[in-house]
Amino acid sequence: MEISRIQESIAKAIEEKISGEQRRYLLNEQLKAIKKELGVETDDKTALSAKFRERIESNKEKIPAHVMQVIEEELTKLQLLEASSSEFNVTRNYLDWLTALPWGNYSDENFDVLRAQTILDEDHYGLSDVKERILEFIAVGKLRGTSQGKIICLSGPPGVGKTSIGRSIARALNRKFFRFSVGGLADVAEIKGHRRTYIGAMPGKMVQCLKNVGTANPLVLIDEIDKLGRGHAGDPASALLELLDPEQNANFLDHYLDVPIDLSKVS
Repeated sequence: MEISRIQESIAKAIEEKISGEQRRYLLNEQLKAIKKELGVETDDKTALSAKFRERIESNKEKIPAHVMQVIEEELTKLQLLEASSSEFNVTRNYLDWLTALPWGNYSDENFDVLRAQTILDEDHYGLSDVKERILEFIAVGKLRGTSQGKIICLSGPPGVGKTSIGRSIARALNRKFFRFSVGGLADVAEIKGHRRTYIGAMPGKMVQCLKNVGTANPLVLIDEIDKLGRGHAGDPASALLELLDPEQNANFLDHYLDVPIDLSKVS
């Protein structure tokens, strides 16, 4: 008898808890519906779509047509998905990356050789041969009107100023500066991005760089390139060659974005 009474009390407590949870859920849903009807609050999908639309409108003229088409398709898809589904989160993250990238936004470059020389002298003592080569690079860029496709290889032991030279060049050209190291890198996905089917998928380092700096023509320093690894997940050196080749990077295809992106203005 004692055991049956305990079982009955437990069952009653569980039933009360379940009914309380159901009542709370019902009241919350009614509250959301009332707020939405009054225009006080919008649901998650509407708020997300509004955020993405706002980003698009601020840069609509510069977003390429093929990218705009993908964004519109994904926005339509987002509205049809349940907010609790895993596909909803994948689509939301994908749209977040597509709309946050600086499509067509470029820094105004400065090819003033005398100004560049002053900046290099301020930041570094000596290194006359290195500075001379950099000034030649800037002078050629001034004649061409662009420094597109230019790659400078800086070699030397640690601590001689390779990274700070790169930062000085970016300051002289009035560009954003970004550095990433490929020392020991053995996964092609770090450069080409992950497929969106994987949990925790991310774009490659270069796409992350563009979102981070907010311009499509930053100066990027790829550090420790001589220590590039090679693993079971492909050959990063080959992927890096595609990234650096001026003939190929105008239509660089990141596996995560799955739309061509122009990296030809990145130096």
